[in-house]
Amino acid sequence: MKICCIGAGYVGGPTMAMIALKAPSIEVRVVDMNAARIAAWNSDTLPIYEPGLDEVVKERRGKNLHFSTDVAGSIKVADIIFVAVNTPTKTYGIGAGRAADLRFIESVARTIAEHANGPKIIVEKSTIPVKTAETIKEILRANSSGHTFEVLSNPEFLAEGTAIKDLLAPDRVLIGGEHTPGGEAALQALVDVYAHWVPRERIITTNLWSSELSKLVANAFLAQRISSINSISALCEATGADVDEVANAIGKDSRIGPKFLKASVGFGGSCFQKDILNLVYLCEHFRLPEVAAYWEWVVKMNDWQKHRFAERIVASLFNTVADKRIAVYGFAFKKDTNDTRESPAIAVCRDLLAEQARVTVYDPKVPEREIRAEILGKDGTAAGHGAETRLTVAASPYDAAVDAHAIAVLTEWDEFKTLDYAKIFARMCQPASVFDGRNILDCAKLQTLGFRTHAVGK
Repeated sequence: MKICCIGAGYVGGPTMAMIALKAPSIEVRVVDMNAARIAAWNSDTLPIYEPGLDEVVKERRGKNLHFSTDVAGSIKVADIIFVAVNTPTKTYGIGAGRAADLRFIESVARTIAEHANGPKIIVEKSTIPVKTAETIKEILRANSSGHTFEVLSNPEFLAEGTAIKDLLAPDRVLIGGEHTPGGEAALQALVDVYAHWVPRERIITTNLWSSELSKLVANAFLAQRISSINSISALCEATGADVDEVANAIGKDSRIGPKFLKASVGFGGSCFQKDILNLVYLCEHFRLPEVAAYWEWVVKMNDWQKHRFAERIVASLFNTVADKRIAVYGFAFKKDTNDTRESPAIAVCRDLLAEQARVTVYDPKVPEREIRAEILGKDGTAAGHGAETRLTVAASPYDAAVDAHAIAVLTEWDEFKTLDYAKIFARMCQPASVFDGRNILDCAKLQTLGFRTHAVGK
């Protein structure tokens, strides 16, 4: 069997590497028009950071795992074609700010139709709106030379930072297909690929539409839990309750459980906000305004939490941060990844810079050019005029702390828990404050060193 994956990003690269590792009899090709990205996959420095990914790629690369820009040639020889291209939120026209932008999906479908030389199984791996499979099939029918195509939905449920672990032992693998002879055969072919290492009882098969919708709903439910506990964190601060203690108490209820009840400065990443807004748009399209409003408030609560955190920093520093230096620890949206998409750190840094603060950012995996681009925006004014001169990036957390009035912990990197905070305190302006946006530090211990401490919900 030969597999081609179009899209060498956070989904396509790790997923195909795992298939190559666990099914050495299958030839796997990951293709992308971005030559620089493909070159990185073929180098010693992969384009994404994910614990364990280097080892998997190096084990199979050049054997049954190949990275290439030859999209047309790879389509021709493939039996199964995975589509793992980006589906960002539209920024223009109908559905702007909510609907998924499917231009890349359509482009891939047309490319497959153009170069396919026989029957193919097309697998939707990208996060897409319900009924996208119908669009893909229509494009294939209209543009191919009479070849037969079966379209399957196989959404990813990877958490960045634990993607390799999630791929090795997934909670479930979801595959949706049509209940026709061809659809059933295609579905079984994909089931057989995953069955190389995933127990059959964890491979769930559904119809196409259930599979497409399940991805959006799963992310919406997870994000809802985060926004819910973050709303309670504000109440905890107002009443003197401890949000960690509240979360622990309610998490012991077997009907609720403890996962995704960690109060923080807010959720980020490429999926949660995008998928919820897509769900909102679908509900509006199907004339369900009450349902749309319900889910939209999950995103609004998340945005409010980010701005509330920045406002708390300002209020705690005597209601002004003008010309004060704030050290920001962490810029990736979560630990063990270099992904900054929708990171809460972006909003917090912009708010602080808009208040005329001097912001110094340190992150162990995110390069300076990306930090500056995310905060300042394409035209350099997203954080206000003059922000570029007040934004710096440090090479270490100790350098970031020099002459700082406060530290804001915005990513839960493990290294932040074990720093020499006595050494850091000595480098800072006095009084020195720590704002723990991820609730990962020992505030009591920091107080003994002289810090004024502030944690979410405490």
